[in-house]
Amino acid sequence: MGKVRVYSLAKKLGVKSSDLVQILQELGEEVTNHMSTVEEATAKVLQDMLKKKETTKEGKVEKSVKPVQTEPQKGKPSVQKQEVKTSQEQKDNNSRRSSNKSHKNQKNKSYHSKPQERQVQQSAPAEVAEEISAVENEGDVLEIKLPINVKSLAENLGVSPNSLIGKLMGLGVMATVNQNLEPEAIELMVEEFGKRVRFVTEEDKVKRRIIEDRPEDMQFRPPIVTIMGHVDHGKTSLLDVIRNTNVTATEAGGITQHIGAYQTMINGKKITFLDTPGHEAFTSMRARGAQLTDIAILVVAADDGVMPQTIEAINHAKAADIPIIVAVNKIDKDNANPDRVLQQLTEHSLVPEDWGGDTITVQVSALKNMHIEDLLEMILLVAEMEELKANPDRPADGIVVEAELDKGRGPVATILVKRGTLNVGDPIICGTAYGRVRAMINDKGERVDAAGPSTPVVVLGLSDVPSAGDIFEVMEDDKTARTIADDRAQRKRLEALTTKKSVSLDDFFKQMQEGDVKELNLIIKADVQGSVEAVRDSLMRLSTGEVRVHPIHTGVGAITETDIMLASASEAIVIGFNVRPDLNARKLAEKDKVEVRTYRVIYKAIEEIKAALEGLLEPDYKEVIKGRAEVRATFRVPKVGTIAGLYVTDGKINRNNRVRLLRDGVVIHEGKISSLKRFQEDVREVSEGYECGLGIEGYNDIKDGDEMEVFVIEEVLRTLD
Repeated sequence: MGKVRVYSLAKKLGVKSSDLVQILQELGEEVTNHMSTVEEATAKVLQDMLKKKETTKEGKVEKSVKPVQTEPQKGKPSVQKQEVKTSQEQKDNNSRRSSNKSHKNQKNKSYHSKPQERQVQQSAPAEVAEEISAVENEGDVLEIKLPINVKSLAENLGVSPNSLIGKLMGLGVMATVNQNLEPEAIELMVEEFGKRVRFVTEEDKVKRRIIEDRPEDMQFRPPIVTIMGHVDHGKTSLLDVIRNTNVTATEAGGITQHIGAYQTMINGKKITFLDTPGHEAFTSMRARGAQLTDIAILVVAADDGVMPQTIEAINHAKAADIPIIVAVNKIDKDNANPDRVLQQLTEHSLVPEDWGGDTITVQVSALKNMHIEDLLEMILLVAEMEELKANPDRPADGIVVEAELDKGRGPVATILVKRGTLNVGDPIICGTAYGRVRAMINDKGERVDAAGPSTPVVVLGLSDVPSAGDIFEVMEDDKTARTIADDRAQRKRLEALTTKKSVSLDDFFKQMQEGDVKELNLIIKADVQGSVEAVRDSLMRLSTGEVRVHPIHTGVGAITETDIMLASASEAIVIGFNVRPDLNARKLAEKDKVEVRTYRVIYKAIEEIKAALEGLLEPDYKEVIKGRAEVRATFRVPKVGTIAGLYVTDGKINRNNRVRLLRDGVVIHEGKISSLKRFQEDVREVSEGYECGLGIEGYNDIKDGDEMEVFVIEEVLRTLD
């Protein structure tokens, strides 16, 4: 008797796979997921049971629906009363500072916690909040915003700056009135005066909206699918077939060098695809893609097998705890061996279902358009089992997939909405960039007015180019967004300044020892932020103990005159990735003799910079023996010294070679050849089997029976490998 898959039976019965799995488990069947199998007899019994249940219990079902509808209605007024009561108690709270803190803490926790946890936080007794505020008042907490100097800290503590300086000197900190203090010194000073400190930022002071997603507001959203794998295994070609486009033709060398976000409609359902680069340099992009996604499609070429970036993609997907679907591509090739690929995958804990595991594998050919529908069906099936939901009726938030500086449109960011709906005109903040959404463009190049959950769009209207991976969120107004962005930018500058620590004597001695370390200064410009990270990280990995890559500046956009002037001042090379210098920058580079190198494929940039670094390495020196001779007689020549009568036993003796004198196998002297003669004539070279006379510069202690060894020192170019 045959067997049938759970998902096929669910489709036949018109129910969800997850519901059918639950019913079968209640009946005692050993099923774990939608890919499990059941006997045909069991499927027939289940089909009859569901039909009988539909015909005999329709009335009961209708009656049972009514209480379900009325219970939330009865519960809603009580919830509203409780919320009003809680807000009234907060108004009666005497300490405004402590209530603001508890409000912020409740906001931060409720924003990131689960719905059940948020309900518990809402129903917390007011007495607990009063106890917390009382404890804080007793401690007399002092809120400090960094950076702060000695004078401002003294004013906050209510003491004179001189007394504060005296206490700092007692702690070994020498500071002037206008000098900024480190957080550790501030904590010690505040404790000296019997108070506690809490460091706050401008972002903490801004009141943010508390948004809670109720279960009834949650709706199914499209799955976000990331296509990952090794370079040139057919990831983008597979996506081309799904989208009916030709992205590969637009990428340099046929290699994806950006994260591409696309959305397509399949069987009436939307799927969002992320195409990540497979080249080894784009590790950060693959990691970011795995963090954004709901499902990972691992593309492995049937003729190539599991490669280093394939393993890396598997590790990223496992770290993100997302389901993996393996697509074995290029099965149409003559040398394709899918079974070998499946065997290699088992070494990384990906056991195919046909072999008794739980990893879905589909054998496809993007070039011949084979079995693509099976792959898409599996994506929708896994998405159904995951029950992906989001609340579209709330202000949007999400993540920046990619960002660039467009010459005509200004800062442009590709963002992926995770929750809520983003509308044109919404004030948003992305890291240190802020602005109002001026326009939104979807993956097809069409302007849209709104973008719901799991929708990738290109956003125009930001003040600056955000970093890839930054979280974006819709704010209440422009002023709030600008305040938070400015505060983040100030903190970022402060962190950059504080990383430059003072040099101690030990550090100074270490730097003196490392004085022979050579640096290659670089200015890196690229078309998008993700490429800047990839190029910088790849080139930094080329550094060794003797040569070091030092990126003094990185940025997004075309190479400008400012970049050329900085390169001229710092003796740097300008690297452009998918960008070109403008006319003025090119003329200035020719005038100042600044080297500008532009690339479209990243591995060419790595190869050339590697060659440049190898040129900075000091060469190795290798000794090569050219000949040997034995001393058969010695002659004393006035005003010249001792001349050795030699018989060349091996190789050749050249006038420019260095000579080593050996006596009983022990090195007696090493020096230069002062003269080389055959009979009365000076010669340049004497070959094996001939006799000659040889003099050593500045040395006369030569005896009969000694041996001489002539050699040269050759330079051997070193590599970074």
